[in-house]
Amino acid sequence: MADSDSAEQKQPGPLREIVQPFVDAARAPRPLWGNNLQYFLEGFIYFGILNYLVIYCVENIGLNELRAGWIVTVLAGGITFSQFFLGGLVDRWGTRRGLLIAIGLLLLGRVLLSASGTLGLPTGDGLSPASLTLLGGIGIILLGYGFYEPASYAIVRQVTTAKTAAMGFAMLYALMNLGGWLPSFLGPARRAVGIGGLFWAFTALTLVAWLLTAFILNRKTMDDAIAAARIERGEAPADPTPAAQQQLPAQPWTRRAAQWLREHPMADPRFAFFIFVLIPVQTLFAHNYLTMPLYVKRAYEGTWLGTNFEVAVNLNPLLIFSLVPIVAALTREKSVYRLHVVGTAIMAAPTFLLAFGPSVPLLLGYIFIMTIGEAIWQPRFLQFVAETAPEDRMGAYLGVARLPWFLTKMITGLYSGWFLMTYLPEEGIQDSGAMWFWHGLIAVSTPLLLLLATRWMRAGFKH
Repeated sequence: MADSDSAEQKQPGPLREIVQPFVDAARAPRPLWGNNLQYFLEGFIYFGILNYLVIYCVENIGLNELRAGWIVTVLAGGITFSQFFLGGLVDRWGTRRGLLIAIGLLLLGRVLLSASGTLGLPTGDGLSPASLTLLGGIGIILLGYGFYEPASYAIVRQVTTAKTAAMGFAMLYALMNLGGWLPSFLGPARRAVGIGGLFWAFTALTLVAWLLTAFILNRKTMDDAIAAARIERGEAPADPTPAAQQQLPAQPWTRRAAQWLREHPMADPRFAFFIFVLIPVQTLFAHNYLTMPLYVKRAYEGTWLGTNFEVAVNLNPLLIFSLVPIVAALTREKSVYRLHVVGTAIMAAPTFLLAFGPSVPLLLGYIFIMTIGEAIWQPRFLQFVAETAPEDRMGAYLGVARLPWFLTKMITGLYSGWFLMTYLPEEGIQDSGAMWFWHGLIAVSTPLLLLLATRWMRAGFKH
């Protein structure tokens, strides 16, 4: 009887299953919380700049709307593209150094970005001094982003354990979304200081993020946290010498190139399949800003929601911040691959609700259910990549893993406008249900392919 009572006491209850991961995360090492803080600030800064960049290019730089749109596309798409090529440098430099270099480049680029339209440089719809300064700033920003996300996620992998990994990755994703939601309240500040003034404020916050990162993620604190996490995971001590400083025998460039191709993450067919099969469901992320604003504005024209379409468009980040930590707590011991199958299915399926035509309850149902699906799989995606990658090549794997998101933005942008013009014209017959039906068919192919490939994928992956 006593043994039975003891066993019951050891069995965690449903409430403890939810609470314990938060307790473990609260006890996580200092570098994890420092990393979370700078990532939250970056979410606010990035989405704040992105929200106003088109207007800034038109009003402050003198570009027309077409070229301003190109600038935003270069920034949004170039971020993931730069990670593909530059993420591996984090493995050579070390995560702390890579993150500081990344934020330093973001700071320099934002100084030029802010200066281009506020210091009285000659403007114009061509290669004016203002536009060249703007392009130079964006180029440097893209270099910084090439290291930024791989370094941030690699730090989570380095300092977390089996107990804290799921919540660590989830909190990073949730806080970025919280930061991305906060620019919704910048209207009064914009009217007071202008978009140029806001850009200088974002630049100052980037400096704050660099200083906080250098202070909280100091070298001793990082080394101690990494060593403690390795001991708890039962791993051997890390080599203290950065890869960039290790003396390797010289090899002919042909042999180095062949070795690079053999060891490239894309040489693993399971890894390549896994990251590219997510493109169809990720089109729903792109539709959040390519399709949803005009859809709500036109399909609900004449209603309060149609006039205030930002409410629907910006609901997802707030829900993600609320749901991701809870979902992570409930699913932390579940198979990551299975969570991708279930999560992408839940995310894709409610798209067909919109196929019934404009309806506020169905629209809200789509947003809520789709967000639940996103909360299940998206934060675990980069965790899956980081834990699958060899430890000395996490940056390379994390950088390559973002390539499909770049392709998703580009591909979705090629056809989303055609669907809007065909099925939801500003004037004429509208059939938004057919538009969302086709978008749903595209998205649902991801969970179907993941399900069909389950046996093959799980034979080569450890999750």
